[in-house]
Amino acid sequence: MTTAAVTRLALGARIYAWLRGRRSTWRERTTARDRGEVELSQRRVYILPTRAGLGFGALLLALLVGSINYSLGLGFGLTFVAAACGLVDMIYTYRNLAHLHLRPGRGSAVFAGEEAPFELQLFNRTRLARYALWIDLDTMKDPRHAVDVAAGSSTTVVLSSTSRQRGWMKAPRVRLSTRFPLGLFNAWSYWQPDSRALVYPFPEQDAPPLPSSGHPSPDGFGSAGSDDFAGVRSYQPGDPLRQLAWRHIARLDPALGGQLVTKQFEGGSLDELVLDLDALPPRLDPELKLSRLTRWVLEAELRSLPYALHLGRQRIGAALGPAHQAACLEALALYGIPDAAR
Repeated sequence: MTTAAVTRLALGARIYAWLRGRRSTWRERTTARDRGEVELSQRRVYILPTRAGLGFGALLLALLVGSINYSLGLGFGLTFVAAACGLVDMIYTYRNLAHLHLRPGRGSAVFAGEEAPFELQLFNRTRLARYALWIDLDTMKDPRHAVDVAAGSSTTVVLSSTSRQRGWMKAPRVRLSTRFPLGLFNAWSYWQPDSRALVYPFPEQDAPPLPSSGHPSPDGFGSAGSDDFAGVRSYQPGDPLRQLAWRHIARLDPALGGQLVTKQFEGGSLDELVLDLDALPPRLDPELKLSRLTRWVLEAELRSLPYALHLGRQRIGAALGPAHQAACLEALALYGIPDAAR
């Protein structure tokens, strides 16, 4: 390869890189101010002919040239009618997408590596029904979701994106497009939803058994003194189901609310489960430590064992239930992440 050819290839690569950079800058500029509900106004909708539209334009040009050469009146009429149909299709394609209102929905929490779902709401507040709207992530070459939005109604689309690391995951940029009704033109728009999803650490596979340590129980409730029955007390969130006084519960009058009661013992000790990050082997990778604690949190909830979580200076007291589990998993997901990244 000659020096001139190498120079031309290098120049072409620079031009291509410059064009890609300009395209990325333009797309970021068009979606940088999306907050809350967004309307696809005139400046946000772009339209270009498709391959079929370019072929249709070439056909119109051939018809026009033939009509001029042979002075065909019917040829002129056919050409102008077909061109008018093309213009009407361009207008309807643009109107099918313009003035839609978009609003981000909720982003559900997932574990790292799973598909994070994002809800996107489309509102059509006009009298024009919208058909064949294609919507998907901007990174997808071919859109996977097609929806219709009737006049004066709305619809919800759930898009998913693979989560890669723990912490807050921002919703990816979305591309909406349509070729309705004839497919001669393609209208599209970009949207950056203002929503995010929480990504938990992925639970460790084949994690070691749960740790445990005995601490005195102030109310005498526990396993060591289970033979010294002292009575019953009102049920408190986090009490194991095996300690419920089912015979007493069965005697309670349902008209009084059928309250739950728990057995109380004397001289017992409570096997309190403490999940402490600092207690794990120091040579263990920090992310693996969080994955192991995540697995232990899920296992403790499954076995109905009250547990506490210690992450450095952050302390979460022993408890059970969906709210406690969500708080512990959120603490694990955001541990060590600066406030700016939250």
